[in-house]
Amino acid sequence: MFKSYSMDLAGRTLTIETGKMAGLANASVLVKYGETSVLVNATSSKEPKEGIDFFPLSVEYSERLYAVGKIPGGFNKREGKPTEKAILTSRAIDRPLRPLFPKDFRNDVVIDCLVLSVEQDCSPEVCSMIGASCALSISDIPFGGPTAAVNVGFIDGQVIINPTESQREVSRLNLTVAGTIDKIAMIEAGAYELTNNEMLEAIKTAHIEIKKICGFIQNIKNEIGKPKFEYKSFAVDEEVYEMIYNEFKDRMYQDVQTADKIERDAKMDLLTLDVNNWYAEKFGEEKLEEDKSKIADSLYKLEKKTVRKMILDEGKRVDGRGIYDIRPLSCEVDVIPRVHGSGLFNRGRTQVLSITTLGMKSEEQILDGLDNEESKRYMHQYNFPGYSVGEAKPSRGPGRREIGHGALAEKALVPVLPSVEEFPYAIRVVSEILSSNGSTSQGSICASTLSLMAAGVPIKKPVAGISTGLITDENDPSKYVVITDIQGIEDFFGDMDFKVGGTRDGITAIQVDIKVDGLSYDIIAEAFDRTLKARTYILDEIMGPVINEPRSEISKYAPKIITMQIKPEKIKDVIGTGGKTINKIIEETGVKIDIEEDGNVFIYSDDSAKAIDAQGIIEDIVREIEVGEIYTGKVVKINDKLGAFISVGNKEGLLHITQIAKEYVKRVEDYLKVGDEVTVKCTSIDEQGRINFSRKDLYEE
Repeated sequence: MFKSYSMDLAGRTLTIETGKMAGLANASVLVKYGETSVLVNATSSKEPKEGIDFFPLSVEYSERLYAVGKIPGGFNKREGKPTEKAILTSRAIDRPLRPLFPKDFRNDVVIDCLVLSVEQDCSPEVCSMIGASCALSISDIPFGGPTAAVNVGFIDGQVIINPTESQREVSRLNLTVAGTIDKIAMIEAGAYELTNNEMLEAIKTAHIEIKKICGFIQNIKNEIGKPKFEYKSFAVDEEVYEMIYNEFKDRMYQDVQTADKIERDAKMDLLTLDVNNWYAEKFGEEKLEEDKSKIADSLYKLEKKTVRKMILDEGKRVDGRGIYDIRPLSCEVDVIPRVHGSGLFNRGRTQVLSITTLGMKSEEQILDGLDNEESKRYMHQYNFPGYSVGEAKPSRGPGRREIGHGALAEKALVPVLPSVEEFPYAIRVVSEILSSNGSTSQGSICASTLSLMAAGVPIKKPVAGISTGLITDENDPSKYVVITDIQGIEDFFGDMDFKVGGTRDGITAIQVDIKVDGLSYDIIAEAFDRTLKARTYILDEIMGPVINEPRSEISKYAPKIITMQIKPEKIKDVIGTGGKTINKIIEETGVKIDIEEDGNVFIYSDDSAKAIDAQGIIEDIVREIEVGEIYTGKVVKINDKLGAFISVGNKEGLLHITQIAKEYVKRVEDYLKVGDEVTVKCTSIDEQGRINFSRKDLYEE
């Protein structure tokens, strides 16, 4: 049965319709916000997926270019693999939903968000996040929501909910917040140095709207929601767990307290072997084979409980650090020859190498998505090979995690980059993860800051990144510990990975992943305080002594740039028919040239002298010939009766035979030949634009 529900959201009408489309999905909703429309479908398999130890949730955010009236490029004229923005949106939809499914649920669940139309003032990403929550809430799929989400801007000290396109252009903040009625479930932000208090205020303001949307979805669920279906539980076998706990809890407590990751992993492997041998002796080989997955689940639970209990009750971490302590840090620059800039950052066993490359502005990335952004000049890419975690696996290209971590580092650094007018380069930074034990994305921010400064990119301020974690008491949610600089095991067994990048003066990026049902304001405020102290320490004590400001010159291997401005109507003269003129300049000087529609010209060359030569040629081409001015030109043609035709830039004028010399000239070729350079003075320009030169006047002068 068709149903339609509406509410006001930030001054625009949000409508959710159901019962009209996609009737075979477990639930389907059409979300309308302004003229943006997104169809969201939630589907679950009838049986669980066997042989896995995680919940198989898939979120697909599908962009269709018909939504903005475009036809895809390429031979096939259809959409290909998802854009990076679509992948990032899928991750943002996933993160607040995943913790609200039952922990023992193993059925496949797929959320598909199909963008049908886009009005740039009304975010399809927000519509998708709201629609996914609503579809799950009214479906028969077990889900503990609802959740909701909004975008937040910050303009002139004011928090703006769901800013329009024009507001986003001037906003110091691009924040997406998701949450339940009670808590914050996800934070994703890029910002121009907002303070902790400003960011917390933006999150609190967002939560006011989130509560309204959650209430709206709850009312829809109360009216048309289906009963949740029964499912096969994959909870840990309590009988097997109790046996292993009683026999091996002391051994686990001792072995897990090993500072070095490699040694600790070796002890855990040996403990697993000993548990299996003990189980086989007690129950026989056949029973061991039958219960191997139960044993593995029980060992996982025992290790998790041990690590969490140590932190929560004793303030003790597996590597011996206190809850505020950062792992050993070090960094250096110029570790790779010939590249334009390189930085190496070490945090414990995590090691990141970032390399900067400077290129022509025309080499910036071209975007083909649903918004109006057509290109980006700064590209940050993140690679996570198998060897970084000691695994023998081939690289299959960047996955969603790699794209997400690269985008986070990019957000952190964009606010401190120079404008294109200050530094007219396309900039690419690649972060290679050489070794991973947690916080690689934050290590990428630090390594990339080092690399950019070493490359001579005049960033406004250095940026550092740090993560905090959370351990909560399962029986008493008010009891918790926030820990600084989480490593892999604490991320794996903890409740939160709260990543913050920023300068000494403010936040530039946030990404928060949680495994519980949400975060209180107190936890968020404490995480902000911890990350500010930690990144200030990193900037002042670790990175500053190595390189504290951008180098004054770029690498000798980077292209040098000369910029100049010409009148837009002169662009055609510089390019020439079929590109003949500009190609000739490039051929003669060996430079590369970019010309923009507004008349900005960028000349790139490894040889500064060649760039200056090219600049001179272009200046000659666009130069306006004025009466009384003196020019150096070239003889391009001779007529014995008239005189010589002189080319100055792209203009030609006549040097009449009577104006060649003081004395009488009988034959022009006695004085000039084709190809000669000659200095002349413009004496007149007639109504038809014909130019007359004189050399005789210069002799007299």
